[in-house]
Amino acid sequence: MEVGKSSQAAASARQGGSKPIYTHWLMKSEPESRIEKGVDVKFGIEDLKAQPHQTACWDGVRNYQARNFLRDMKVGQEAFFYHSNCKEPGIAGIVKIVKEAYPDHTQFEKKDPHYDPSSTKENPKWSMVDVQFVRMTKRFISLAELKGHHQAHKISGGPLKEMVLLTRQRLSVQPLTEEEFDFVLSLEEKKPPEAIPTL
Repeated sequence: MEVGKSSQAAASARQGGSKPIYTHWLMKSEPESRIEKGVDVKFGIEDLKAQPHQTACWDGVRNYQARNFLRDMKVGQEAFFYHSNCKEPGIAGIVKIVKEAYPDHTQFEKKDPHYDPSSTKENPKWSMVDVQFVRMTKRFISLAELKGHHQAHKISGGPLKEMVLLTRQRLSVQPLTEEEFDFVLSLEEKKPPEAIPTL
């Protein structure tokens, strides 16, 4: 999933028996209300901004690969805050990691939608990190726009040709190569493509 120099570094890491090292991320959350087991799981970027110090724990991840990516995160690394499961999914802003992985408390809380009875405090299965709001992107970068670049880059060999968001869409925490992150960030300076009218 690496391209350019990042690809070479990742390949070298794999050949050496270690996994690729990522420094940029994309993290999905739901900005619209959805009730799960009696609890509203809504948490958009505006909700993060409203938190004390604009900081919150990123809990509720219950996929092993996504959890492992959380465990790979380092303080100071940046991630795109992605609005998912909503009318218009896409990238709304940027956050940074301010606390590295530690046990997700919701796995032990019976009333929480993410309670996991098979997890124990002695051997917790699930982790979370703390993130802090950095800024909104200068404009909203929609999934539809990213898909357009992905399709074009699959032909041209551009930076988004293997972007995890577009190849493993259900994964809620995803790594980005530096080239992918920089390209997506450059889109905020450009006008969004005009929508194709529907008949």
